[in-house]
Amino acid sequence: MALVALILYFVFGVLGFGWRSWQQHRRTGSTGFRGISGRPGSLEWLAGVGFIAAIVVGVSAALLQLTGVLPPLDIVAAAAIQAAGIVLAIAGIGATVYAQNDMGESWRIGVDARETTTLVRGGVFGWVRNPIFTAMLVFAAGVALIIPNIMALAGFALLLATIELQVRIVEEPYLLRVHGHDYRNYTATTGRFLPGIGRHTTQR
Repeated sequence: MALVALILYFVFGVLGFGWRSWQQHRRTGSTGFRGISGRPGSLEWLAGVGFIAAIVVGVSAALLQLTGVLPPLDIVAAAAIQAAGIVLAIAGIGATVYAQNDMGESWRIGVDARETTTLVRGGVFGWVRNPIFTAMLVFAAGVALIIPNIMALAGFALLLATIELQVRIVEEPYLLRVHGHDYRNYTATTGRFLPGIGRHTTQR
């Protein structure tokens, strides 16, 4: 099962980062990569570094289990749970690519405070404000079920914390500054990661 997890990580990387960046460059002349925000040690910087660390931890968890160094937790190492994990991981990959496509030319990895992109509210962004992050968490949860060891669970927790930081500390303040009233209206009607949950009913 660890090999399956590694293959799924590879597919996720190729489609979610490689293929999507190639598509973005073909359409706009830019890969969409904006790097890590903030000064080293700041919350913004930690959010960017956390993404990289979560991926490294997740892949390492699969490699260590594959080589027998890190055993799965017996309490959750059942075939049915691992099968559910495969379904979740594949669904997460598909949902990530779908949401990225709905974002169109506004798709970015990271935030450049000097540029202004269109506020995307159509497609899946009409249901939740951060569907790409939701899909990434679904993928990571699936992988954690495929290789249910302590490091894989830690990688999922790290990704969750990192996404919360990225959204709340980096992206939401940027979008509020750039789009103002339109973004306030959007946050009042659309959930942050799940439909109806995380809406802002008062002005910030």
